[in-house]
Amino acid sequence: MKRNLILQKCIVCLITLIVTSCSITKSYQSQNINLKGLYRDINTTDTVTIANLHWKDIFTDTLLQKLINTGINQSPDLQSAYSRIRQAAAYYEQSRLQFFPSLDGNATTTYASSSNPQAIGKSVTGQQYQATLVTSWEANIWGKLKSTKRANLASMLQATANARVVQTSLVANIAANYYTLLSLDQQLLITQQSVKNWQTTVDVMKDLKKANIVTAAAVVQSEASKYAVSVTIPTLKQNIRETENQLNLLIGNSSGPIDRTTLDSQQSISLLQTGVPTQLLANRPDVQAAEYNLRYYFEMTNVARTYFYPSFTISASAGYTSLSSFFGTGTWLGNLVMGLSQPIFDQGTNRTRLRVAHEQQQQAALNFKSALLTAGKDVSNAIYSYQMASEKATDRNLQLNNLEKSVEYTQQLVRNGYANYTEVLTAQQSLLVTQLNKVNDKLQQLQAIVYLYQALGGGWK
Repeated sequence: MKRNLILQKCIVCLITLIVTSCSITKSYQSQNINLKGLYRDINTTDTVTIANLHWKDIFTDTLLQKLINTGINQSPDLQSAYSRIRQAAAYYEQSRLQFFPSLDGNATTTYASSSNPQAIGKSVTGQQYQATLVTSWEANIWGKLKSTKRANLASMLQATANARVVQTSLVANIAANYYTLLSLDQQLLITQQSVKNWQTTVDVMKDLKKANIVTAAAVVQSEASKYAVSVTIPTLKQNIRETENQLNLLIGNSSGPIDRTTLDSQQSISLLQTGVPTQLLANRPDVQAAEYNLRYYFEMTNVARTYFYPSFTISASAGYTSLSSFFGTGTWLGNLVMGLSQPIFDQGTNRTRLRVAHEQQQQAALNFKSALLTAGKDVSNAIYSYQMASEKATDRNLQLNNLEKSVEYTQQLVRNGYANYTEVLTAQQSLLVTQLNKVNDKLQQLQAIVYLYQALGGGWK
């Protein structure tokens, strides 16, 4: 009767502890951050976004698609990110198993010897064989184990989001470097053609010199201008090779040539849709990773709170001991221990743990907000860069047409003695600069699409 009364009291105390524990740990609530105006000068309620498109729908060049696919399959950085996911998953699985009791098995053999004082030179030897099983279990009264499991889950999800960050960056970097390579090819062709045109100008100046229409200064000046253009060709070739090597590094290959098309064959996506800022929470992996990091430290703060309260553990052991062998005649042993441990004075350890955990949670919240602001800045910059490149296209074409006419007209005027040779040189130099700038405009437009797609969180789905 007395035992039943004690057991009932224990059960009542345990239930009271479990109910009380609900107020110790807290449930995570999503951050309430004002996202209005996150995209500068972009006000839309349309939720259609290019981030939801597969990267093959954005980058339609089949050779570029091949490079991206190779990079996803064998990039060392991406494979390393997947390894971190598996590590985090292992810790999460371990935290799930903490709810179950531990079990250890031991087998020992003891030999003891002592001298016999009654018989000099003789000794007494004793032997003992023992096999035991020991188990221990901690009750999740205050939610420490549950919060630890949630923290490890958040860590695993953060590792998954970080792997997505690596993939979106990988896709964007491969595409950006590919477009850079095409632009360098185009610039090299333009420069090589310009050298040929300059040689024609040099030949014309030599003929005009023979006819006493221009002086020797015109000849040497035109030749110097030709060499000023041709000297840039080795630099362009070096940049092409280095960009090829960089692309091979990104996709996990050794250095070598890259199969590619031309810059003029690239087609831009017709409609750049950004969606609404709240979609960054679901699409942009670095924002996801920042929120999972916040959830991790939120749960670790919960864990820190539980250290102020007693822990309830049950341990038991059972075994067999014998003086002859493990299978000989012996004695069975068993024991059961229930314990309640309450910290009284811990030199401020628990208080410091809670204070640090709270500060880490606040820091994670600030990092999450910073990630959102950075995402908004990236989207705003990318869309504006595309708009500016598009605005330059019309004026650049008009400028190019007029400079081509200017070169033609000044060459005719010089032949007839109505213009100075410096006008021809100036016109040709301006034409070359404008041709190269047009290539840069096209590159800016293509890369703006790449960076907008990345900024919105595209490339990992």
